[in-house]
Amino acid sequence: MSCNLSAGKMAEEEQRKKIPLVPENLLKKRKAYQALKATQAKQALLAKKERKVKEIRFKRLESFLHDSWRQRRDTVRVKRLKVKPRALEAPDKHSLAFVVRFQRINGVSLMVQRTIARLRLKKLFSGVFVKVTPHTLKMLRVVEPYVTWGFPNLKSVRELILKRGQAEVKNKTFPLTDNTVIEEHLGKFGVICLEDLIHEVAFPGKHFQAISRFLHPFHLSVARHATKNRVGFIKEMGSPGYRGERINQLIRLLN
Repeated sequence: MSCNLSAGKMAEEEQRKKIPLVPENLLKKRKAYQALKATQAKQALLAKKERKVKEIRFKRLESFLHDSWRQRRDTVRVKRLKVKPRALEAPDKHSLAFVVRFQRINGVSLMVQRTIARLRLKKLFSGVFVKVTPHTLKMLRVVEPYVTWGFPNLKSVRELILKRGQAEVKNKTFPLTDNTVIEEHLGKFGVICLEDLIHEVAFPGKHFQAISRFLHPFHLSVARHATKNRVGFIKEMGSPGYRGERINQLIRLLN
């Protein structure tokens, strides 16, 4: 009885192991279909790569044309300044100006880049004090679309130096909290404390260049809503260029 059962089980297992035969024409169709799908996938991948390459080339060309346009615009603008009779004259009789960088300088002319570097305005919303001379006025006119500048009063100078003043010595910056540091580096110019430093900046003298170099560019505070509402923030700050004594309002806003 047990032998018959085992024989029956073996027969059932053999029947299960039998693989159903597939017609040859159906196998050929499957193989052709798989080859077609592989070809289509390869073509789709190549088309995707071509689209990416075209997009990259278009963006590069667009960026190149935009940069070239900005460079041509800067060149024409600087040439026009030489023709205008009062383009390089001081708007008012002031001896001190405060310059704030407003715009990015990607793709601008080499002249603008070098002038921005000479003014030490490497970062957006950084500011420096400059002495008003024909040479500095020419520099400011060259970079006028990318900066805003005007004439600060004594209160603005004091608030900026007391709140955001930092000294720069050998490419190292440190806050102006110790008069001994000021005396050590500016004592030869008669500046021995913070009040002397503020006075020398507000009323530029013959040592203004060395004293301004001692001061690190001011990193002004940008409102938190600037990234969320950039249009409203720019409207609140105003447009770049000369703004005279209205620069004091901007200093209050960004200090």
